[in-house]
Amino acid sequence: MKRILQLLATRWLARTPMGLVVVAVGWWLARRRRAGGPGERKDASRHPGRKSGNPYVWQGPSSRNRK
Repeated sequence: MKRILQLLATRWLARTPMGLVVVAVGWWLARRRRAGGPGERKDASRHPGRKSGNPYVWQGPSSRNRK
């Protein structure tokens, strides 16, 4: 649904030169946000295979109460 609304908004804005500028700026900002390297992410210190420090994280099905 979000993608459809983005498409409709982009097509509506692209009808005018000023709308094209708005679309270009939005695209540039989204590209910069996605291109942020692992140095900018807060979970960059995690390594594969390490358990989460959060005790409330779902760890999979429990083996308790099984026979």
